[in-house]
Amino acid sequence: MRRINAFLVLLLASLIALVALIIVGFYVFAASPYPTDWMTGMGGHMGSMMDGVTVQNPASPYLSIAFIVIIGVTLVSAGGLVYFLMFPEIKTADHAKNAGQVSGQNSTAYDAIVKTLTEEERKVIQVLKTHNGKYLQKYIRKEAGLSRLKTHRILARLADRDIVTLKKSGNTNEVQLSEWISK
Repeated sequence: MRRINAFLVLLLASLIALVALIIVGFYVFAASPYPTDWMTGMGGHMGSMMDGVTVQNPASPYLSIAFIVIIGVTLVSAGGLVYFLMFPEIKTADHAKNAGQVSGQNSTAYDAIVKTLTEEERKVIQVLKTHNGKYLQKYIRKEAGLSRLKTHRILARLADRDIVTLKKSGNTNEVQLSEWISK
């Protein structure tokens, strides 16, 4: 949004400057002591053919250069404004990048995974997290307040997504949070 605002301000400023330059140029040439009719202009260009004296307004080159520069700035700012209005995905990408910088500084894989889980899966992951990423399935079931079947199905889904690993330990499973999440 800042870029669009910058191009908009630049466009308005250059248009105002262009109008001011045209008005100043009109008054400079209208009030000029130098003749501006076509006959003297022709005589001034013919120089050696007439009397050898060329008459030119001293403000003319500066106004011409200023006019060209302001026209260039106006075209660039209008082009930039049109570009950012025509391609809004650039604005979206900038916002996404900025949002990632703000919230992504302290973000971990654990935080990203937790956002995608269901409430029951979060309970299971939270129990594992409180026990340093390793716990027995029968105790997870009790602490999470889930049935045996529900706990088994949740752990199977999490294992399929490589969020946890399961190892047989007697009549239960030892559940361990994957290393890439616990870092």
